Formats: sequence, structure tokens, C-alpha cells
Amino acid sequence: MDEQTNAEFNYLILIEPLGFLYGSAGRFLSPENLVGRSGSSFPPSAATVSGIFAAHYGNNAIQNLYLAGPFWGNTEEVKSEQQNFYVPTPLTYLIKNGELRHKLSWDDGKKGWFDQEDKAPNDKFDKGTWIAIADWKNPKKVEKSPWKFSPHLHPRLEADQRRVVRKQNTEDEEQQGSLFLENAVQMPQDTCLVYLSNHNLEPGWYRFGGEGHLVEISCVELNAENTKLLQQPIEKQFALITPGLWGSNRLSYRYPIKLQKGNPQKYQKEDPDNDNKFVWSQETLYTGRPIPFRYRLGHHKNPQTYQPKLLSRGRYAVPAGTVYMLKEPLNKPWQNWDESWFPKEGPSLKRWGCGLALPLEK
Repeated sequence: MDEQTNAEFNYLILIEPLGFLYGSAGRFLSPENLVGRSGSSFPPSAATVSGIFAAHYGNNAIQNLYLAGPFWGNTEEVKSEQQNFYVPTPLTYLIKNGELRHKLSWDDGKKGWFDQEDKAPNDKFDKGTWIAIADWKNPKKVEKSPWKFSPHLHPRLEADQRRVVRKQNTEDEEQQGSLFLENAVQMPQDTCLVYLSNHNLEPGWYRFGGEGHLVEISCVELNAENTKLLQQPIEKQFALITPGLWGSNRLSYRYPIKLQKGNPQKYQKEDPDNDNKFVWSQETLYTGRPIPFRYRLGHHKNPQTYQPKLLSRGRYAVPAGTVYMLKEPLNKPWQNWDESWFPKEGPSLKRWGCGLALPLEK
């Protein structure tokens, strides 16, 4: 029997940067290799916010914690009565030069995605746009990400000369080479990152992400309008507003699968095309390239109190904005989706809002 959970969100966590934020992901540079470039990864996933809860309240106090994000908004709008913030645009909304040009829908007879004029547009469209949560049912405009990347090179220099510290065959960190490129991120002063949570977080200043960047965190109760939208049952057509991670700990799929304890690859070995391995009876989906997903779990400074800090298995996620079309309606909101649909590595990935979905009207 599937395990039922209720991850109802009650709060918005607002994160306002006090200066730069950290937006790097990738290899460090070394004195011998200065041609590499650190990748960019921003905004931070909900797993990073989960680390703030764990550091503040302790790991045992957050076992029933559920988070979702990242989103962003204009600070005053998020704190206002309307409580408006921005979520990823569904990929079936085709954006050109910041304008909504086409809205695709699935044609079951033709087995394809077509716009209002029964055409399949073939053009280059904008990516990485956002729509207001208040306009979810009837979007009229989109916004681009407000943040900007600002690369910084971090060398550790000799005390008496301008060259990078480097000493071979030593375990002394002070004598080892240290050179890497940080993609710092600058956000406008009137904007903030937004995450959904079922737990309150005490307002204050916190270190958020890598390099110890400081942020100011506040928490507001979710208003009735947004609560109603999140509690609306998912039927046949819906869009993800956070990345979706499905499958087992070893395999990534585009849909949740029926896992059998002790044999996570059973269905792939027997019949790779067997639809019975999937939880949903899928018709089709409209998606983009998969994105890497990884997080760190635990605390390395005090292993007696916390579990050791471990790097999770690298996975691939279905990108936010992906639109699903199912044969049979689910008839329940994301909060009530079965826990068994989500992979587990440490906690269930539902804790971090994996595949948070909102219904789409045809």
C-alpha cells in the first residue's frame, strides 16, 4: 500500500542577500590548470534551505520538514496582501522577446502539440523566463531573472611575494595551492529569493550557500489565494514549477516508477518499454534537457552530533516548466502525492519539493 503524506505549505521563506550570493558549481581551478571555468548554479535548491533549518533547529527537529523552490519576487510584493512571486514558465508557453506568442496544447487525434491556430511553431524562443503566481491561470506577461553573475578569482598568495601558495606532497592546507573561480551573484536590492515551507523559520541573518555569504531571512504566512492554488487537485495536465527527480537511487526517469525494495532496476532489466513500471498512465510530456541535481547532507564539524557531510549521488532531473499530459487524472494535489513516488537518499526527495506541480487548464 502506498504511503500517504500531507506536505501542506504554510509559509513563504524570503531570502534577501546582504551583498553577493554564491552561484558556482563545478571544479576548482589549480595553479597548473587555469583554463577551466567554474560552472554556474543559481538560485540554490531547497536542499540548501533545508541545511539552514537543520543548523538552526537540529536535525531531529526537521524530520517532517517540507520545502519547495527556488522562486523569486519583488520583496514588497511578496510581503503584501496579494503575496505575489514568480515561478518558472511552463514550457508550452512559447516566449519571444519577452512576449507570450504561443500557448501549446496536446492534440490527441494528431498526437502532437499545437497552438491556438492549430499550428506547430518552429522558431527560437526565450528560455529561463518566469511568470507571476497570481497570473498562473491566465498569464499575460513574463519576467527574466533579475540577478547577474560576477566572476571572482580567489587565489591564496605567498606572504612575501605575489604568487599562489603551492607545495607538493603536503597535507597542510596552508601550504597547498588554492585558486578557484567563484561565480558570485548580485541581486537587485528590492528583490528576494522565495521558498515554500511547512515550518516557520526564525527571522535573522544567516550564512547561505558557499563562501559564507550573508542573507537576511524573513518568514510570512501563506495567504488564502496561494494556499488554494497549491491545494487544487492535479488532473490530467499539469506543469512542474520545481525540478522533478523520479526513479531509483541509481536510475533517473521522466516519470515516477514502482520501486521494489532491494531490486531498483528490476523493471529496466525485464522490459525497458513496459508501461506497467510507471506509477502514472502517461500520454506524453513537453520538456527540455535534463539538469544535474546534487546536494550535501550532514555536518562535518561535529560528527558526534550530526551525521558526516556526504555528497549525494549525482542525478538528472526533469527541468522545471515541464508539462505532463496523463491518460488518467491523479485527482489530488502535490501535497498528497504518495511518498513512494519519490526516491530516497537519506530523506525522501519530497522533502525538497521534488516535482512540485500546478494544474494547467486546456
